Amino acid sequence: MTPAAPTPAYRRLSVEERRSQLITAALSLFAHRAPEDVSLDDVAEAAGVSRPLVYRYFPGGKQQLYEAALRSAADELRHCFDEPREGPLLPRLSRALDRYLAFVDEHDAGFSALLQGGSVVETSRTTAIVDGVRRAAAEHIFRHMEVTEPGARLRMTVRMWITAVEASSLIWLDEDKQPPAEDLRDWLVEQFVAMLTVTARRDPQTDALVVALAEEV
Repeated sequence: MTPAAPTPAYRRLSVEERRSQLITAALSLFAHRAPEDVSLDDVAEAAGVSRPLVYRYFPGGKQQLYEAALRSAADELRHCFDEPREGPLLPRLSRALDRYLAFVDEHDAGFSALLQGGSVVETSRTTAIVDGVRRAAAEHIFRHMEVTEPGARLRMTVRMWITAVEASSLIWLDEDKQPPAEDLRDWLVEQFVAMLTVTARRDPQTDALVVALAEEV
């Protein structure tokens, strides 16, 4: 008689491992559906657990889980700009944009729901999480430009460009991801230089940066 195959041993997950599992399952759903269209039953099914277990780790329900998923996505986006400060600035910016656009591509239709608001579950906390990503991106750019005290015009220029990147990403999704990501990346880098060049006409600090960029090319 052939012995029965051994039953795989059940491994109990730690609290952090279980939370991570549930957040990952939620992110996979929020990435393609608006938060209001995702139920806790959907999350439980995607994670292969029971609904009460989801509530055990997120007693605040879907709102708490959504905020945790948003923080996870925000952390990933912040890491997009974690580029070593080596070599010319524009290639560094290009590599950061490659990671950013890969994130947008991966999360596809849910990018707006995850990062742009417009959902019934949007709160001041979720807005603060998204704004934190924008501020972190700006700080990364200033560090890459070796600017410790950016003036008002330079700060505004960088923040305007970050807004343009965000808006372009959403339009890119609406346009069936056309042009190709590589073309969009290069276009956004060119817009960065163009915006700095326009600001340089009115701001000596930005003008010095534009001169330094020209010397790198």
